[in-house]
Amino acid sequence: MLAGGSQPKLSVYVRWRRLTESESTDGLIDHRSRAVNTESLLSVSVKPSEGNGRPWTSPPAYKAIFSRDDDNATVYDDTVAPAIPQVLAGGSCNFFAYGHSGSGKTHTIIGYDFERDRSLGLCLASSRKLFEALDSLNQADSEIRLGIGFSLFELRKNTAFDLLNGRTECHIRQGPDGRTHIRGQTELLEGGKVRVRPLSQRACWTFEFLRDELIRSFGRRAVGWSSLKIVNEQLVEARDALIDRESELVPVGKRATDDRIDEAEAKKAECETRVAAAESINAILRSSRAKCLGAKTVFVDLAGSEYHQEKGTQVALMRQTPQERQEGRRINTDLLALKEVIRAWSSNQPRIPFRSSPLTMVLREHFLGGGGGTSAMIVTVSPTNHQYSAMLNSLKYGRYG
Repeated sequence: MLAGGSQPKLSVYVRWRRLTESESTDGLIDHRSRAVNTESLLSVSVKPSEGNGRPWTSPPAYKAIFSRDDDNATVYDDTVAPAIPQVLAGGSCNFFAYGHSGSGKTHTIIGYDFERDRSLGLCLASSRKLFEALDSLNQADSEIRLGIGFSLFELRKNTAFDLLNGRTECHIRQGPDGRTHIRGQTELLEGGKVRVRPLSQRACWTFEFLRDELIRSFGRRAVGWSSLKIVNEQLVEARDALIDRESELVPVGKRATDDRIDEAEAKKAECETRVAAAESINAILRSSRAKCLGAKTVFVDLAGSEYHQEKGTQVALMRQTPQERQEGRRINTDLLALKEVIRAWSSNQPRIPFRSSPLTMVLREHFLGGGGGTSAMIVTVSPTNHQYSAMLNSLKYGRYG
């Protein structure tokens, strides 16, 4: 949060990682929390039990602190569960996991034991709850048949990799409408048509199918990003039709250089009319009896916080190749840009620097189009002394939420 400010738009939580089998209770960081203001936000005090490292106390910044004994279900109940009614009412929600490598970010967002309900990460646990609610709506009105449109991609440097489409390389571009678009490779179709594939969105009608798609596609990534959007068959068909109609404009534009300019212009106008007709998505959203249609929930597994260092702190990094150092600088730029966006957005500044990095460009729609939804960051930290500096960086970064 912004110290001394009003209640932040983005709630920040701290989660202390459980000890691994090779770790003991010896050499643990001494940490305590207390409420220090009327908004019931918590301040955290930390100091190493041995070795170097200065004690530090945060301003009141954190909504809740999860202990080493709290499982994924406990974190879900406090952070995401209250947002499910907002999604079902049409709102859009964002959840970030931030922390140093090995602090439990991916475990928090995805989980590792997919057979035990209490081990499901925030993304899958929310998917399961949404499907339970959608099943009830579908039984009450068999004509709407609601499901979840699922996207999953990795953001690395200036490129997005579509994990649902064999890690296809995509490009991040800002369109004339001011919105950020993620576009894949160009495909040559029959009849000279050219189509630029958008980021894949898989229509899922059961929780089991979505879970299997996520497990199949999930892999190592710098910034992992999963998105859930409530859809119905009509919305899926309209989206596919829009993609097909837009593809017809490309070869028409090329023919405009021929002698038959008038013919090309007429054909272009015809295609634009069909594109406009295909843009029935907004009409579908407005006319639907289901308020939740089109609502979104986004989960972001951010890169390790060891790339972001506050002044006066040092983090020992593994020896890196020149390529890894370059990638680290790009990640650091993204993390700094995200911090500045959160600062500006939380304090209602007139200008929010979304164009500072590809990460914040992609997030623009979700920050500005929340529709009354929740935004939260879960800062994951290790309790061991040897990761004190990395832990301190994470807590300092999170206080800007």
